[in-house]
Parts: sequence; C-alpha cells; structure tokens
Amino acid sequence: MDIAKRKHRKQKLRDSPDLLAGIIGSAMDAIIVLDESHRIVVFNTAAEKMFGCPTHEAIGSSIKRFIPQPLRAKNSVHVRRSAASGISDRTSSTSVNMWGLRTTGEELPIEASVSQIEARGKKFLAVAIRDLTERQRREEAVRESEQRFRLVADSAPVLLWMSDTDKLCTYFNKPWLEFTGRSLESELGNGWAEGVHREDWQRCMNTYTQAFDRREQFKMEYRLRRYDGEYRWILDIGVPRLNQDGSFAGYIGIALDVTERKLAEEKLREYEKAVEGLEEMIVVVDREYRYLIANRRFLNARKMTREQVEGRFANEVLNKGVFETIVKEKLDECFQGKIVRFEMKYSYPELGERDVLISYFPIEGDNGIDRVACIFQDITDRKRAEEALSGISRKLIEAQEQERVRIARELHDDIGQRLSLVSVALDQVQRDLPGLSSEARGQMDDLQQQIGEISTDVQSLSHELHSSKLEYLGLERGMRSWCQAFGNRQGMEIDFRSHDVPVSPPPEISLCLFRVLQEAVHNAVKHSGTSQAQVQLGQTSGEIHLIVTDFGRGFDMEAAMQGQGLGLTSMRERVRLVNGAIIIQTKPMGGTTIHVRVPFMLDEVSERAAG
Repeated sequence: MDIAKRKHRKQKLRDSPDLLAGIIGSAMDAIIVLDESHRIVVFNTAAEKMFGCPTHEAIGSSIKRFIPQPLRAKNSVHVRRSAASGISDRTSSTSVNMWGLRTTGEELPIEASVSQIEARGKKFLAVAIRDLTERQRREEAVRESEQRFRLVADSAPVLLWMSDTDKLCTYFNKPWLEFTGRSLESELGNGWAEGVHREDWQRCMNTYTQAFDRREQFKMEYRLRRYDGEYRWILDIGVPRLNQDGSFAGYIGIALDVTERKLAEEKLREYEKAVEGLEEMIVVVDREYRYLIANRRFLNARKMTREQVEGRFANEVLNKGVFETIVKEKLDECFQGKIVRFEMKYSYPELGERDVLISYFPIEGDNGIDRVACIFQDITDRKRAEEALSGISRKLIEAQEQERVRIARELHDDIGQRLSLVSVALDQVQRDLPGLSSEARGQMDDLQQQIGEISTDVQSLSHELHSSKLEYLGLERGMRSWCQAFGNRQGMEIDFRSHDVPVSPPPEISLCLFRVLQEAVHNAVKHSGTSQAQVQLGQTSGEIHLIVTDFGRGFDMEAAMQGQGLGLTSMRERVRLVNGAIIIQTKPMGGTTIHVRVPFMLDEVSERAAG
C-alpha cells in the first residue's frame, strides 16, 4: 500500500508542471533543459546567477553560448552521446576538462549531469550543472597541505609534532610554538595537552592512545588554545614513523587550523536545517493559498495528517479567522517578491497559545513567483524571557526617574534655598557693619558671587535631573528651552528645529526623547571636540522623529559598546521600552548622528485629552 502511494505521489509530481517548475526554480544547482535541437527551454534562477544571463535572453538560444569556443565540438559530441543513450551521464572538469562560459567571457570549471527525459510525447535533455570553482580551490588547498607535509624538514608553515615509542612528544616545530605562545619545554611530553579544550581533552587523548597502540594512522579535531587565549579548531593527522630497519619509531603529526571551515560547516548545517525542516515547521503555499508541502513538525504541532493538510487551502487548515485577518495579507506581500517576517500568537491543540516567528520566502517559477516557502519558529520561551527583562528594565528606569525627581527637588527646594539665605545674610552683614574695610567688603562680594554661581549650578543640575519645563510646557518647548540653556552654559551653538510636533504626546515618550537628547548632546560636548550641534524634532507618518547631529570627531561604535559607559545602552533601552527604534551613525573624524523613531498615534492623544 505504501509503495502504491509513493508511486501515486511521484506520478502526481510528474503531472504537475507548476510544482516541478517551482522546485527547479529554487534548486541550488543550475538546471538547463534542452529541446531536440539543443535549444534552451528551461533556464532556472541558479543558472542565471552562474552564467550571468537573464532567463528571457537564454530561452530559445543554443547551449553552445555557455561553452568556451575551443570545447564546443567536444561537448556537443558528449551531449549527443547522452541523448542517444537515454541515460544519465556525469562528467567533470577533472576527467574531461569540462568548462562553462559566463556572459562576461569568464570561464568556470563545471560538473554536468545530463539525462534524457520525455514529456508530452517530446524528448528533452535535462542538464544539471554545478560550479566546481570552490571545489577546485579546496582540492588545491589539500594539495598544498600535502606539499607542506613533505617539506616539514624545511620548517613549512604548519604545526608539526613528533613523539617517541612511549607516546610522549619529543618535538614541536616553530609554527606550533608561535601558535600556542609556549616554550618547547612546556609542550614536551604531555604538556601540549594543557592547551586542549577541556571538553575535547578526553576524546583527544583516547583517539591518540588507541591509534598509537594499534600503530594506525589517526585523524582528530579538537580545540587548541592560541597565544591570545582564543580556542581554535585544529585538524590533527598522525602517522607512524618507522626506522630504516622497519621498526616502530613513534609518530609524526601535522596540525592545521580549520576554524573557518568548521564555522562554514556550522552555517551549512543551519541552512540545511531551515530548508529541510529538521527543526522548524515548514510549508509551501501556491498562489491559491493551497498547501503543497508540509513537513512532519508542522503536521505534529497541529495534530493533523498529511492528507488533512497537503492539497487543502490555508483557511481550511489554520485556526478560524487567522488566514483572513493576518496570513493572507502577508502572503500577498511575499508574492510581490518580498521576504516577509512577522510575529503572532497561535493556539495549538496540545501546546496552547504560543508566540511564533513566521518567515515567508518567495519561490520563482517560469511565470514569476508562484510559490511561498513558510518557516515557523516557536519563540515563546524567548519572548517570555524578553518580557521579564523588559519589565525589570522598565522598573529600573522608573526608579531612576523617581530618584532624579527626589534629588532635583532636594537641590531646588533645600540646598538652593539655603544658598539664597546665605547670600541674603552676607548682604545683611555688609549693611549692618558699615565700618568694614574695603578689602573685607571685596572679599564678601567675592563670596556672594561664588554663592550665586553655585546656586546657578545647583539650579541647572536640578533641571538636568528633572525638567519642569518639559512637564508644563510640553516636548517641543521643553527641548528648545533646554538646548538654549545648555548651549549658553557650555558655549555651544545648538541649532534646534521642529515641525508638526504633537502638543501633548504620552509622558513616557516625551521623557524618553528628552533623555536621549540630553545624553546625545552631553556626549557631543565630552567627546566630539565640536562646539556645534543640530537637533531636529518632528512628526512624520505616525512617528515622532528626533535627530541629533554633531560635527565632531565621531567614535568607534563597537569599542564604545564594549566599554564601561552606559550612555548608549541606556538610550537603546529607553527607546525599546516605548516600542521605538534608534539608529546611530558615526565613524572616526566623521561626526555622529543619532536618529530615534517612536510610533505615535494622534487618536490616542485626542482620547487622553478628552478623558
């Protein structure tokens, strides 16, 4: 019964040209289909990228245009032989020196698989082509590695080690010692193993010991600590050494840093995981919103069989109302050629309500985009962690603001008033003691002036901590007043511009933007070395925009984020808590621009004013 079903599905696949076209269009390899006269009738997206030729230019032309002139006759014989045999034939540049030709004139080594297919009474040749450039580069790297191994006696730039019959290492070459940053004495014996990552140590030693006891060649990968403390992936290959009489003399080994390869393999595994649906829920939808393919995890999450999903429309499979209110609009956007990502809550039969990150990817067919690959990721745990962290951040900022208000009031109402009383008392002393010398009066005048300056500084600090003007005058006037006062105190020219600023935005938005302004301008004074700045405040398309620009020396963003200062981090967190976005553009000697966008709805302000 299962065999019959598989045959039925295969026949269904053959009878569905649209589905085949979608698969061909999304294939990683270049696929070219030729008619009986060797004219191109199918030229997929990968072929476009490989040969640099748009599909509409390739269709109808001869395959020869993609073969170098000197090789066309030879390759034509090969294609005719494949057509006559009716079977697949695989050749590569290593055996028949097959090459392809890009429209730019650049030649590239290729591997081609030619097979004969029959459809609707006509015979076609399907050619699957793979670019061998990277493979040749890897093969060349291996050959170079082998040459280095043969030249180790000449201090080739590889890590080399030798051991005696007692398994203890007796030699490490200079590149090994430079890599580890240790002395030869420290590495001898089993000292080298001190640099092996603790998670790899036991496996590494077991591999070495077991191969040694059997006198066999071994190969192992492990992480080895480099001189700078970073662990790098090492490919270590060891072979037995023999004396002239054939007796066992120990081992010699060569080690290579393969960290980049390991990282590339990891990325490849992630890609395969997404495409093949090993972890995420994946479906493919056509333009009629019908599910063509659904993977096992998608089916299991919904407690459905394959027959209940594949071939059915999305509104029949999804929860009631989800397709009409959310999914359809997103799919339509993807069918226009855009990659779409969004988050939503979805209720599953056993899991209950979950937070899901959904990604839509367009798939090209002969007639444009006719399929969408949909990937679903359960991000419930991540969202809960983010919400918990956001709650803590919000409480910390609220507590910080409350403390700012308290300190500002203490400075204004207590210390400020007491300084004023001291100034008045000094003035009264001068009036009560008319016989004071001119020198004493001068000193008292100096004291009164210093007290006045201190009082002004205290008042400024109080307003920095808590701006009453922001609270009573509104966002625009409060910012303008602060910029003017700060510029006067610091001798800085601040060009403040505004347009269409809401009269009464929510307090949390006003406070967020005000704090970002303060932090940005303070940073400009401290670090930019400029005496000019520009501030722009306005509303566009339902968002309030704040742009602060200085024309100073700029800074290294990465170094600043890794430093001990909290200014940039505080700005980002404040903006995030009001669902905004912040973009910081800067480079050394190129000035700095901080652009904040916060969503803002006028209806909410009107309702709040009316209520």
